[in-house]
Amino acid sequence: MPEKKTAVKKQTKQKKQKKQTLVIVESPAKAKTIEKYLGAGYTVRASMGHLIDLPKSRLAVNVENNFQPEYITVRGRAKLLKELQKEAKKSDEVLLASDNDREGEAIAYHLRSAFEEKIKAPIYRIVFNEITPQAILDAVKNPSDIDESKVNAQKARRVLDRLVGYNLSPLLWKKVKNGLSAGRVQSVALKLICEREKEVENFIPEEYWTLDADFIKGKSKFTAQLVQYNGKKPTLASENDVNDIIKEIQNASCSVLDIKDTDKTVRPKPPFTTSKLQQTAANRLGFTSKKTMQVAQQLYEGINIGSSRVGLITYMRTDSVRISPVAVEEVRKFIGDTFPKELPPEPIEYSAGKKVQDAHEAIRPTYVTYTPEYVKEFLTRDQLRLYSIIWERFVSSQMKNAKNRTTSVDIQAGNALFRLSATKVIEKGFYRVIKTLSKKEEKSVSLPSLSIGETLEPLKFYPEQHFTQGPARYTDASIVKMLEEKGIGRPSTYAPIISVLLERYYVNRSNKQLVPTQLGKMICDILVESFPAVINENFTAEVENNLDKIEDGKLDWTKMMSDFFFDFKERVDELMGSLESYKGMMDEKTDKICELCGKPMVKKLGRFGFFLACSGFPECKNTRSIPLAKCPRPGCDGEIVARKTKGRGKEFYGCTNFPDCNFISHFKPINAPCPNCGQFLVEKYTKKHGSFKSCINPDCNYLHTAESENTDVEGSEEIE
Repeated sequence: MPEKKTAVKKQTKQKKQKKQTLVIVESPAKAKTIEKYLGAGYTVRASMGHLIDLPKSRLAVNVENNFQPEYITVRGRAKLLKELQKEAKKSDEVLLASDNDREGEAIAYHLRSAFEEKIKAPIYRIVFNEITPQAILDAVKNPSDIDESKVNAQKARRVLDRLVGYNLSPLLWKKVKNGLSAGRVQSVALKLICEREKEVENFIPEEYWTLDADFIKGKSKFTAQLVQYNGKKPTLASENDVNDIIKEIQNASCSVLDIKDTDKTVRPKPPFTTSKLQQTAANRLGFTSKKTMQVAQQLYEGINIGSSRVGLITYMRTDSVRISPVAVEEVRKFIGDTFPKELPPEPIEYSAGKKVQDAHEAIRPTYVTYTPEYVKEFLTRDQLRLYSIIWERFVSSQMKNAKNRTTSVDIQAGNALFRLSATKVIEKGFYRVIKTLSKKEEKSVSLPSLSIGETLEPLKFYPEQHFTQGPARYTDASIVKMLEEKGIGRPSTYAPIISVLLERYYVNRSNKQLVPTQLGKMICDILVESFPAVINENFTAEVENNLDKIEDGKLDWTKMMSDFFFDFKERVDELMGSLESYKGMMDEKTDKICELCGKPMVKKLGRFGFFLACSGFPECKNTRSIPLAKCPRPGCDGEIVARKTKGRGKEFYGCTNFPDCNFISHFKPINAPCPNCGQFLVEKYTKKHGSFKSCINPDCNYLHTAESENTDVEGSEEIE
């Protein structure tokens, strides 16, 4: 009997060893990393995102049957689905490990539905916030079921967007142009961008002046700025105002009136959320939101560090600043070992906002000991730059405050008061790990040794002309910040919102600014005027709140659909018959004549904006740019149009009478005359001043800069 029992135990052990588990993740890179962690007995495959979804060719939402979606296998993905089903049949257990968010939950749900009738193995859901051996092993040991409420929230979002898009798009086809489309969230983002553009276009700059002065003490020379005149803040509207002050004080006695030190405590910032990471990467690294998420995905899914493959950061789609107790303990140990004087007595906690879902931790390095210097040789330049700011932000978030001291010196010169200030760091605190801040510290201004009452000698005055700056156009960083503040979208949607607007040519990028196209402005005007209750921030934010309620099990998703859809559909049907067609604007007749066939040219709208095309199309395919302004050259009757160089396709603006007239401008003309001389204005951009309007006339001083607008063709790139 004992021998028989031993044999049974051996058979049981062998059976356990043969157990096969299939793990399905979303991407091949993630699969490669996780398979190394799990080892024998586990097969890890990638679904490559959604395998089952709504079809692209039709609405596929049964409105009469509680808005049930009609899912299909995504075109071109049937082979992959069959391969996964085949792999599942050979397995003793299936673990669905798609991302821990609504989309990931929906992917897991659809895979389970596709497997249930074809395999006998049990199917479980596992989730994790980081791709490390411990996190993966813990997830495998603690499988759970699919969160149906989270699936319903994704379903509600998908169906709502389908109902909006598939009803608005045909309206745009009929009234504007075939091929156009409109989305619920993207349209609100477009509205924000267009509203800002109107502010930019309508802004009228006002002239003002500032006055700096050089003072001498012995061999030391330093510069101070005028901050008061006759006891008040100076209002210097013209050069004459400045010159009057200079005349009055240039021979006045000058002395140090006051020296004041002001200390300021600077607190570390919390670890990154998705939106804050995108904003910081845009401002510090020049990354677009899309690029930030692509690089972050690479860091999350796994990088080969020597002989091992490591997920370097936690999940990058989150709106939480929460950090796990284990991670806090690890970073405090690192700080204590590396910067012992900068370790606070207790961990620092950061409060989350009211709208935070808190499903994930903040974005942080998975191993704080993997410093940027340590992993430098294994990462690409972009990976290292993004990883560095994530690592620095996380470590600094658990360090002591920094302290700055600003010393201000007030200098009395007659009735004028000049001020010189310099700031230095007196307690480094968390600055010790922020390398960019350290570089700024090195460039801080140092003050000469001065005492109150000390006499100084004025050396030279520097009057400088300025113009007030209008509102700045949105950039990737600022539009993401605005979307977050208004509760529009979620961490996973910020980058796609911008990408969709660019792909549809509703928005262009210019000097990293988001500028609406003529097409984008037209679409925005139609949607906002026709659907004010839908294309606005409040409605979009309320949708997000309702999706959160559905995920929490507090709202039925079909009720949300019915409350919205029927009034919306009634409005769409009404506009189909009553809305004025804009198509007449697309083929508007002009007085321009085709130089090839002699027929009239018509104004058309293309993906890049309006252009002129021959009315004899398709027999004559001649096209021309729309004239933007009259040529400013004396005696020339030509017009200024957009053109491109043959080499790099760089856009410039030249005369239609070329080569007889070789006027060109590298700045785009604005449809507005100069208030000083009547010639046209152009839009310029500098890093110092941003976007501003300037006169094309070099002899006119209306915001004119030193560089000349007008150049000859000789010596420039070859022109088309």
